[in-house]
Amino acid sequence: MNANNPSGTTVHPYTREMAMIHQVFRRESRLVAELVQEVRPADTARSRILAEHWRLYSVGLHTHHTGEDEMLWPVLLPHLDLDAEQVLAMEAQHHALAEGIAEVQRPMDRWEAQARTEDRDELAEALRTHHRQLCAHLDEEEREVMPLVALHVTAEQWHALGERGLAETPRNRLMIALGAILEDSSPEERQEFLGRLPLPARVLWKLVGRRQYRRETDRIRSRHTTA
Repeated sequence: MNANNPSGTTVHPYTREMAMIHQVFRRESRLVAELVQEVRPADTARSRILAEHWRLYSVGLHTHHTGEDEMLWPVLLPHLDLDAEQVLAMEAQHHALAEGIAEVQRPMDRWEAQARTEDRDELAEALRTHHRQLCAHLDEEEREVMPLVALHVTAEQWHALGERGLAETPRNRLMIALGAILEDSSPEERQEFLGRLPLPARVLWKLVGRRQYRRETDRIRSRHTTA
């Protein structure tokens, strides 16, 4: 999700929102490994909930990385010389992470069906490996590449990337996506991000979005199956 600046006066992209989005993937990849490890044997109701959460997470990560590969790097690369190696490294890491997602999905499918202890333990280890690889990638991207984006990518190009991500988010998940971004943000970041959203989106968040996100996180993060 990309917050819109209706005034159109921003010269440089608001790259801080990339770190806010990255924090969602850091948090959720860590939590899903912890939550899977705690599931009791044969609790298939709980395994189905977490498997579906993983699928939504992995689709979101794929969409995020595909957007960068197709809309951000092609805009950035013509401005770079030696620094182009950093962008090419990001693309290669995206491919490696996609392979890692597939490595997780295989034990996830087995565990979802029967919630066996041996499948759970294999899956939790695969999820922890994914989390470590993802965090290393995101740290490097924020440290090495986002400063280049801030210098060479226009606000309009940055906004187009966000609009693509917004368009690919199911409408019934928009408030959940917004809540995920805001959860770990500082008060200043939250104010800045919400201030860039259209007024109807801010009103919707206040009226129904916060409750919708709370219900979602309660369901996912519960340590046991609820009736």
